[in-house]
Amino acid sequence: MIPWLETTTPFPDVSEALTIDAPGLLAAGADLSPRRLLAAYRNGIFPWFSEGQPILWWSTDPRMVLHTDRFRISDSLRKTLRRVERSRVEGGRWQVTFDTSFEQVMRACAAPRKDGPGTWISEEIISGYTGLHALGHAHSSELWLDGELVGGAYGVCIGRMFYGESMFARVTDASKIALAYLVAFLRSEGVRMVDCQQETGHLASLGAAPIPRAAFLDHLRGAIGQDEIDHWEPVPPLPDAR
Repeated sequence: MIPWLETTTPFPDVSEALTIDAPGLLAAGADLSPRRLLAAYRNGIFPWFSEGQPILWWSTDPRMVLHTDRFRISDSLRKTLRRVERSRVEGGRWQVTFDTSFEQVMRACAAPRKDGPGTWISEEIISGYTGLHALGHAHSSELWLDGELVGGAYGVCIGRMFYGESMFARVTDASKIALAYLVAFLRSEGVRMVDCQQETGHLASLGAAPIPRAAFLDHLRGAIGQDEIDHWEPVPPLPDAR
């Protein structure tokens, strides 16, 4: 039995999360205000629920993470990144930006997919995370082709800890390109770990791997206490990208 949270109820300790039936489920209820979301992320907790459900809060064990120095770039993606970077520098068809279209990226992530319905990203979720964006704690990476948004990724950043949320692609590899630029920037700013929350084959193919929740929380506590990143701007994802 998980606790029901009112808007003023603090989160229970993550050690109280379920271990069977719905492993990692910690609590339900409360709200998605920026204050509540920041409290969740600072404690290794994230919201995840489907339409028609109450707000559900999770702290999975193990935790899927991507170490920024282990991001896996395939040979084909490497070629594409070189082409995109040349275009970006020369003002060509491909451009990469950060934080210019945060809500647009979220809505694209929420849109129906070719292989099924839309994601769990509801209007309530969009409102909460755009609130975090206004406070400087949520950020997006955007890929443009001929002025059209074709790919992106977004997440939450506290100190030197980044929590990945979702990605989308409208052309081949667009989400991977947006993520590659984001990971390169985070690595350059001393962010060593990206929280991926839950284990998937797609994330594993990019270099993510599960670690014990205790190890994740140990890293998180140190990372969130560091200075905030105050300037977000794309950097080349490869040393030889040009």
